[in-house]
Amino acid sequence: MAAGNLIDGRAIAGQIQNEVAQRAAALRARGVQPGLAFVRVGEDPASKVYVGMKEKACAQLGIFSETRVLPPATTEGELLALLAQLNADTRIHGILVQAPLPRHIRETVVYATVSPQKDVDGFHPVNVGKLMLGDPSGFLPCTPAGIDELLVRSQIPTEGAEAVILGRGNIVGKPMAAILCQKAKGANATVTICHSQTRNIKEHCRRADILIAAMGVAKFVTADMVKPGAVVIDVGVNRVSDPTAKSGSRLVGDVDFEAVQPIAGRITPNPGGVGPMTIALLMQNTVRAAEMATAAKS
Repeated sequence: MAAGNLIDGRAIAGQIQNEVAQRAAALRARGVQPGLAFVRVGEDPASKVYVGMKEKACAQLGIFSETRVLPPATTEGELLALLAQLNADTRIHGILVQAPLPRHIRETVVYATVSPQKDVDGFHPVNVGKLMLGDPSGFLPCTPAGIDELLVRSQIPTEGAEAVILGRGNIVGKPMAAILCQKAKGANATVTICHSQTRNIKEHCRRADILIAAMGVAKFVTADMVKPGAVVIDVGVNRVSDPTAKSGSRLVGDVDFEAVQPIAGRITPNPGGVGPMTIALLMQNTVRAAEMATAAKS
């Protein structure tokens, strides 16, 4: 199938950001500017790039942002103290702690310290619990929520669909499964999670109407793993060596795109698929957090 089967994540993210910009403008008209704080520990090059992209999106949408950069030797206690300050700062409606964190800092403790009302990443145990219970008052993790928006806005039916998710991580795999099996619009799917211990993984994949690859293994999904006409969503970001590239390496997804695209009914490019949606949903969560905080005061 030709390029007509691409799911354009950039275009759909643009739709969402236009909606978010209007909501942010409505808040500013009431004297409230949505605010998002980024916290980065250390100088991880990828983290710098990701935070920079999110800062740019904030500026475009009229969202106030500030970035706190802490040295790699920052203790867990020092990071938690900063989060306590941000939790109490009324200018800040959302807090994002950029992963990865140094090994001596426990991510679970950090995520649990961010106020659930400011947890626009959707990683606080309260928000994770609300997702599992189908309580829409919580915040959904941005990447799986973005994937669900891709499906809904691309008019891909999920009701009764066989959805297979490759990967059981807390950031994408598990919450993606929880979203798709909800009794709700853009859900009602029959969900299978595959991982490193799954037997006959190829057979599971070939059964999928919707195949979501989030394993972090370069080009793991090959043509013989995809049912003709299936929807394929590639979440992976993997750096592989490439002597022809200026940097000596390049980024590829979890799907062998060139081989799978002719077989798939719909497929996300990588880049240009899931990535822009993650940022768009972060902006949406931040404006929603500001709206909720404003409503609570009135």
